Formats: sequence, C-alpha cells, structure tokens
Amino acid sequence: MMSRRSVLTIAGVVSGLVVLAVLRYQSLQKPRPHTEETYHEAPTAGRQTLTVAFLPVTCHLTCPVTDYASKTSTTGTQFDAMRFGEFPPIVEALKTKKLLAGFITVPLAMKMREQGVPIRICCLGHRDGSQLTIRKENPAKSLRDLVGKTIAIPSPFSNENFFITKLMRTQGVKPDEIMFVVLPPPDMPAALSAKAIDGFIVAEPFCGKAEMDGYGRVLYYAKDIWPNYISCCLVVHEDLIRDQPEVVRDLVRGIVASGEWAQKNRTDAARLVSPYFGQNEKLLEFVLTQPADRVTFIHLDPTDEEIQRIMDMGLELGLLKQRTPLSDLLDRSFLASDIGPATIDLSRMKDVLRPVTP
Repeated sequence: MMSRRSVLTIAGVVSGLVVLAVLRYQSLQKPRPHTEETYHEAPTAGRQTLTVAFLPVTCHLTCPVTDYASKTSTTGTQFDAMRFGEFPPIVEALKTKKLLAGFITVPLAMKMREQGVPIRICCLGHRDGSQLTIRKENPAKSLRDLVGKTIAIPSPFSNENFFITKLMRTQGVKPDEIMFVVLPPPDMPAALSAKAIDGFIVAEPFCGKAEMDGYGRVLYYAKDIWPNYISCCLVVHEDLIRDQPEVVRDLVRGIVASGEWAQKNRTDAARLVSPYFGQNEKLLEFVLTQPADRVTFIHLDPTDEEIQRIMDMGLELGLLKQRTPLSDLLDRSFLASDIGPATIDLSRMKDVLRPVTP
C-alpha cells in the first residue's frame, strides 16, 4: 500500500530513468498542445457554451461523446471537450476557475474538496476499465510473483493506487515488497516495452496498447478484483452550479446519455472518440470490446457506500487528512432516472471535426 510520503520518495526513481526522455516519443500518441488539438466546429449563436477537461482515457470517453452530441444538436448547451495529458493542469485550472468542469479521479476530488476547492462530484464517467499489466514474458500468476519488481501508477491520488493496495492486502504483500513509481499514463507502455518498469496499473487504452503491440499482458482486471470499480468522476465548480444550473443539468444529462449510447455502440464509440483522443481507432475498438465488459458506461450514480469506501482508504493511507461530509462532496440533484441513449449521427463527423490549420 502506498502513503503519500512513500510515493513521493519512490517517484524520485523516475528521474534516473533517462531512457524515458527518448521513449516519450514512442508512447501512445501523447496529446498535443491545445493550440494543435482537434478543432470542433458548430454554430454557437444563441447557445451557452462550457469547456470540460478530460484525459484521453476510456474513463473519460463520455466527455468527447457529449461534446459531439451537443455540436450535432441545435438546442441546449454546447460543450467543448478540452484534452489534457495528465491531471495536475486540470486541478490547477479548476482551482483558478479557468475551467469550471472536468474529469478527475474520485480521490483527487476528495483531496481538492479537503483543501477548500469548492467542487462537487455530479456523476461518474464510467465503471471498471483499469488493469494491472505486466511484460508478456513474465510468468507471474499473482501479485506475490511481482515482489521486488517496479510497478508504475498514474498518481497516489488515483483509484489505481487504491486498487493495488486492496490487492496487496488480499495477497499479503507488504508495502515495501514492490517498488512503485509515478508516471504519466501515455509514458507507461513505452517504459514497459523498454523494460524500465516491470508493469503498470492504469486506465485504458494504455493496457490494450501493450497487449496489441505484443510486449504486455493483463495480470488483473479491476472489475475482477473490485466489482463495479470506480476511478473517475465529473466534478463541477460550485460557482457554475449556483449561477448556471441549467448548464450543469445539460452536462450531467449529456454525460449519462453518452454513457448509455457508448455502452451499446462500442465500435461506433471507438470511431467517434479516436480524433478526440488522438489515438488509433482499432486500439480503442479493442479495449472497448475485448472483453466487452472491460470498461462500462452505465450506473453512473455512485452510492454513498461506494464513495465512503474510497474515502476510508484514502484516510487509511494518509492521503486524506479529514473526513469530508458526503453532502459537501456529492451533488446528485442533476441526475435523472429517465435518461436514455444520446442521439449520435456519425455521418456528420467531417462537418463537426476538422484539424486545426497552424
């Protein structure tokens, strides 16, 4: 299990992995600067707009789907999905109110709220979808077989950290028996391929990338260790909730409807989000279908028990310092029970999506 202190200490190991500076260019199509990202065209006259932050991971897939759905509609709020490469810039943008909504991990949302940042969890973006991936030639059959190895995680404030902690406790692996390092998710496949690390635990499609390229295999699916596993959520600044509740209502409805659509249209979802993610369509189709329940996009209303369980683990690990009342953390008022699948017309992709001309 990983405390904040141990993670930060161990993370220093990464600085010694000079090879990663080169391998960054071989990793999974690392997100480009925002000035070079896909530009989304749609009429804006008379409509409110909102920018929503996301990472190019399947945990956040409902964000670009909602972007597209809003831009092929003439009513409601128009959403602009802004792609980031890692969580710290999203956190900073939310703190400074440069952005008022975005996708982050549940433990990170708890930490921000503990620090006084007025954000609320309004819904989830997915369930399941994180895996522990190791090198293909490694014969390991359990976590105990990885004692003495180096495993990468995306952040101490990630549910992947909590997932691996749960697995270590179940199998009796001590905190100091596995070395952990913190790496940005896009760098993990290249680090594994170069044997700079022995494995990584992260959201898709990076695990699928290692599988498809032939140097990695999944040792554990989160869904098999932690049923209905939760990683990321949609957070919204309280200023937006107070001043423009209709925009938040459109956003939450859009995310849930996008999840209902993606759950039933996985191949089409891969095609749609590929340009938003800057990732190969075949890779996204693989992680959305092999197996079909590798990641799910329904049941996006977390229970109090689920959120409390995550908070309890954060307190145990010393990552959280105080227990935040769930009434201060969650806002379910925008969730409705009658939300059906979004209406997605892929024939309009060329009209809505086009690359920026430098």
